Amino acid sequence: MKNYFDIKDKVALVTGASSGLGWQIAQAYASQGAKLALFARREERLQENKKQLEDEYGVEVMYAVTDVGDPENIAESVKKVVDHFGRIDILVTAAGMGNNKPVVDQSADEWDRHIKIDLSGVYYTCAEVGKVMIEQNYGKIINIGSIHSRVIFPGGGISAYSSAKGGVMNLTKNLAVEWAKYNITVNAIGPAVFETELTTDSIEMDGFMDLISAYCPMQRLGEPGELDGLAIYFASDASSFCTGQLVCVDGGWTAI
Repeated sequence: MKNYFDIKDKVALVTGASSGLGWQIAQAYASQGAKLALFARREERLQENKKQLEDEYGVEVMYAVTDVGDPENIAESVKKVVDHFGRIDILVTAAGMGNNKPVVDQSADEWDRHIKIDLSGVYYTCAEVGKVMIEQNYGKIINIGSIHSRVIFPGGGISAYSSAKGGVMNLTKNLAVEWAKYNITVNAIGPAVFETELTTDSIEMDGFMDLISAYCPMQRLGEPGELDGLAIYFASDASSFCTGQLVCVDGGWTAI
């Protein structure tokens, strides 16, 4: 049988690969035989994840300690990937940060930091990897947006986060249009709430799960692995005519 979603031996660069959704997607790609380049700031965690992927899946893995808020650091890290693998076929921009403050309580520094990591970091990474993909006339970019690229969390408190994620959706569209002629597809995934290091504090707040039950038709959090199928589809040539899209994985949240 034909494997429509074949990514074996493709080179996938994943930011935010030390934990959370980036790490989940890195594992999914490794399970399909892809080669991995892991970017994050925590070297000890990157070392552990590299070893786990190599031991469990037998794939080739490298890492680069990278702050996505630093364009020069990104350029250095991307060069290391190209020097090592010779190309980059897939990019997943999963690095991000959390925040939950009302507008009137949020400092300018907090706003700027959030936009820098959750929006500018995606732009910087796509721009640098885009140079490689344009040269090779091929690429698959998957940005991690959010349901908050489209809708706002009841109660407020996520102005910086939702503004950044809304920007990711429109950046995805812009890159898709600009780079279509280079055989590069650019899409985004919009998860609802998945339990990660960034969301644990929110999930443990009083009344949070009541809110999930009220606004998510499936009345639950996303579970590990529930992004894998879409992430593999967008990374594979099965999605060759799909670009500029944000697809929400949200238990029906954005359907109501």
